[in-house]
Amino acid sequence: MKSSNKVQTENLSMSTYLSSLKKIAKIFVRRKCDWSIGIYTGESPFKLSSQENIKNPVLTAKDVIDVSAEFVADPFMVYENGTWYMFFEVMNIETNRGEIGLATSTDGIEWNYQKIILRESFHLSYPYVFKWDNSYYMVPESNASNSIRLYQATDFPEQWSYLNTLIEGQNFKDSSVVYFQDKWWLFTTTGNNDFLRLYYAESLTGKWIEHPKSPIIQRDFHIARPGGRMTIFDNKLFRYSQDCQPFRYGNKVRAFEITELSTTNYSEKSVNENPIIGASGYGWNADGMHNIDPHIVNKGDWIACVDGYHSSFNFGFNSSDFEKIFS
Repeated sequence: MKSSNKVQTENLSMSTYLSSLKKIAKIFVRRKCDWSIGIYTGESPFKLSSQENIKNPVLTAKDVIDVSAEFVADPFMVYENGTWYMFFEVMNIETNRGEIGLATSTDGIEWNYQKIILRESFHLSYPYVFKWDNSYYMVPESNASNSIRLYQATDFPEQWSYLNTLIEGQNFKDSSVVYFQDKWWLFTTTGNNDFLRLYYAESLTGKWIEHPKSPIIQRDFHIARPGGRMTIFDNKLFRYSQDCQPFRYGNKVRAFEITELSTTNYSEKSVNENPIIGASGYGWNADGMHNIDPHIVNKGDWIACVDGYHSSFNFGFNSSDFEKIFS
């Protein structure tokens, strides 16, 4: 019979061995999420899917011609004078930061990449673009700046300038803005994708006040983080959320009807069609989807830009990795 000390030593050796194997595997095998952008259509903002006449994805990193792109994601679009304008995150390989790209389309199906239209010294993504009083505004995610920043188009769609900081002091993610019932409302995530905070203001550039019920979602990775444009449908307000399970970011998107919204109260309920979009199991969006921007074209006819990803595994090794293995 082995002594207890010997058994403990063997168990410790095995644990060290397995730990070393995991470290080596992480160095040699790297999981890569290949995000790209597609177009869905359907009869409502909750019943949308990929159609045979649309060759998805409509935009990939290969379409980006002015920077070296790792992926494209977080699409938002607007329609102006017969043209669709789509804004989205372009992950720049050289700077390792997100920048905001532009693509255009006359029919919403065939898209042409144009250029990077906004970059900062910090990461940008989730370019929430909207029109107000004949001007275009954008609230991109800028959590690396510890603030929520507002930009205005000085020459739409290519020229944008920083206008104002709406809220600062926390690591805000995927802020979504809407004007509803004579007030501005802002939904944003803090924490580890599990707290949803709500703010309101009388004017877009005015003082933003945190709602007394905020955070309105607490410690829920599945429904806290915004996942697309706040949508008014049948005179009701709806929000989209992306599922951010602790170990699987960007799984699916759900929708919630906001049943009560005032400066004192808030309530919501899940729509019957949930989840709205999610992993298809194959192709460009095999492993997940996390953003949607629906627009009505005609009654009973909706179009939305969406994103999705599939995982790939890269096998690689270089001399600098020796230190990681033996450290």
